[in-house]
Parts: sequence; C-alpha cells; structure tokens
Amino acid sequence: MSLYIDKRGDGPIPLVLLHGWAMHGGVLAPLVEALEARCTMYVVDLPGHGYSRDCGLPLEPRACAAAIAEVTPPATWLGWSLGGTIALTAALELPQQVRGLAMLCATPKFVRDAGWPHGADDKLVHQLASDLETDYHATIERFLALEAMGSPDPRAELRHLRELVFARGEPDLRVLQEGIRILETSDRRAALPDLRAASAWISGRRDRLVPPQAMQWSATQCGGSYTEIQQAGHAPFFGHAAAVAEALQPLLHPTKSEHVR
Repeated sequence: MSLYIDKRGDGPIPLVLLHGWAMHGGVLAPLVEALEARCTMYVVDLPGHGYSRDCGLPLEPRACAAAIAEVTPPATWLGWSLGGTIALTAALELPQQVRGLAMLCATPKFVRDAGWPHGADDKLVHQLASDLETDYHATIERFLALEAMGSPDPRAELRHLRELVFARGEPDLRVLQEGIRILETSDRRAALPDLRAASAWISGRRDRLVPPQAMQWSATQCGGSYTEIQQAGHAPFFGHAAAVAEALQPLLHPTKSEHVR
C-alpha cells in the first residue's frame, strides 16, 4: 500500500502539508480551507497514520521525505510538529523539490539539554516512550492534553483533538514508537545555515511543547521569517487558521511556470 495523499484546492501554488505525531492529514482541515483558493495542496497521511496505516514505510525522516517527493511536484512544504522534522529534512536534502519551507510549531531539536534550553523536558519524552508499551491509548490521550495546553480553551481543543485523532483509524504502534525516537534524537540545528529554501517559522505564544524561543532562534540561523501567534498553543490552525495563512504569505508567490499552468 502506498502513502495516502489527499489533493485539495485549485490554486497556482503547490503546497505539501505534513501532520504531527499520532495524527493524520485531516486535522489540518481548517488551514486547508483557508488556503484552497490560493494553493493546490498535497495533504499527506504519514506512514502508519490515518489512511497510510498499512503502507509499510518507516517514519524515518529521510525515507518519508523521499517517498513524498516521488509523488508530489516541487512545492513549498509545511510541517506541523513532528511533521516539521520531515519537512526540514526534505528542504535540506532535496532542495530541488522544496521551494519553500514552513515550520509550524516545529523545531530542529525537540528535547532540551545543557546546550539547548529551548526544548521539551527529556523526561517527558522518555515517559511517553515507556508508556506506549503499557497503555497505548492513555499515552496518546496524554500527548493530546499537552498539545491542547496553552490554548485559550484547552478543554474544547482537547475534545476536538480526541474526535479527530482516530477518525481515520488508530495509528500503528510501530510508527508511534519510531516517532518518539525521532523526537528524542533528531537535531538539525547545525544544518540550518545551509538551508537554501526561503522559510517561515510560525509559533504559538502559548505552546507548551515547542517553545517559541526555539523557533525564533531557528529563523535567525537560516534567515527565515518568524511569526508568533499571540493567543495560540501548539495547534494554531484551530481557531487561528487565518493568522497562519497570513504568516505563510512570504512563501506563497507563484513562479512563472506556475502562472502558465
């Protein structure tokens, strides 16, 4: 089975959208709706998630980036949360395929350490990995609660996430474990100055998983734009899709060939 990619919109600008850990492309619907007149979007269900649950590909960022690049045109890539790790990998290693990079509440290094104060507590990530082995559903529930923290209405956002997370079936335990390992080990900070594509880094001021400082620092390393959405948490496309779309505008300029199509 191949990756499931939902083609949406009919605008002149191609845009690849990648969701976060344990979710699927359907969660990005508010942003898709905000952009469908401007963009033609390729909304991916990552391996093991949603309608790609049985595709068999690993969640490893290089493998995912290569598989997506094979079946999508050159485009701007947007990655939310864990999806940002894959989008950033594609931008660094497949520059001919990635015309622009949008990092939405996503960071080149997720876990905090002595040299990186702008990350999540490593104990949190280790606990998620351990809990997956014993209580799959409770672990996802805990992560959803962390995603909803900081939202102006965290209870409503958590309810929404709960409704969405299994709307396309349950994610594969194997790739959930792979995703946690990626969060634990991935670090692309040193490569940011080599990023050739124009980039936009968009954070939620109330995000409790990816501190805005991490994204602001990253933007300075690669000359990207930085936007902080004041009332948003980790999932700013809920309630703030128009603000996210506005922050993407520097990347949404069609090339001459796109105008011709």
